[in-house]
Amino acid sequence: MELVPESNFTSIAPADSTNTDTSDIAELRRVAVLLAETAAAHVRERRPQVFGPGAHATDAVQSKSTPTDPVTIVDTETEQLVRKLVAELRPGDLVVGEEDGGAIADDPELVHWVVDPIDGTVNFVYGIPSYSVSVAAVRDGRPVAGAVADVAHAVTYSAGLGLGAHRADSSPDGAAPGGAPVALHANRVDAASMALVATGFAYATERRTRQGELVGRVLPHIRDIRRFGSAALDLCAVAEGRTDAYYEHGLNLWDWAAGALIATEAGARLILPPRLDSPGAAGDLVSAAAPAIADELFGLFERFDVTTPIPIS
Repeated sequence: MELVPESNFTSIAPADSTNTDTSDIAELRRVAVLLAETAAAHVRERRPQVFGPGAHATDAVQSKSTPTDPVTIVDTETEQLVRKLVAELRPGDLVVGEEDGGAIADDPELVHWVVDPIDGTVNFVYGIPSYSVSVAAVRDGRPVAGAVADVAHAVTYSAGLGLGAHRADSSPDGAAPGGAPVALHANRVDAASMALVATGFAYATERRTRQGELVGRVLPHIRDIRRFGSAALDLCAVAEGRTDAYYEHGLNLWDWAAGALIATEAGARLILPPRLDSPGAAGDLVSAAAPAIADELFGLFERFDVTTPIPIS
């Protein structure tokens, strides 16, 4: 578990100056936004077709790790769409996706596109407007560009390493221009007792039970808890100042890669898994906090064992 210094990812994997040209990172950010917004447009179009009146939703949903962990036909379609676009736009790059897999190769020059086609699938199935498409460009052991498209609200969050974090109205189809970007900054709240903290829960019963116990420990020491259901959007909420902090155990790289960069570039302090390829089953903590409360909040997390991984056996 490593604390990531404000506005850099070097504590994930130290790197020299290779591949840090900002024009290159700006291009990767542009592609990340294009991929995320094109995928989000597909998700928006397909939801009423799959779950609208007269649709047979039971034919479009399957279970993954547990009966309560769904994957839909739209998840798989959307990841396939992103893979196709990457092959066309950047044929030398690799893709690591939630649905069709992939791995981070041991090559510091290679760009990997880390994709969560729908982060918040349960919300998507139920029609709760908190789900996203998350796309990050990872190179030399760290995210260098990323975009998270809030599908229901047609808003895109993006960041490039050293280039700051922004939000903008999404392009309707990924090709047309989006809205004017607005810079993101984490809140200036200065006491953990006044912090609005988001969290999330696992599908596995044993991990969920432990997570519930930890909420009971943390809640008396903060303003309140929120649970929105999309880790990528939770991290963007810290970046935008809609919450003051976020924590969750057991995320995979595709859940946090883009959102963590966005939060860091907005000034938040982060705790991330010790390795990019740490699996969600290991139960490592991912957390982001507004900078002025980070030391105090992370100290509370240490005191109440929140920083301890919650593995699934």
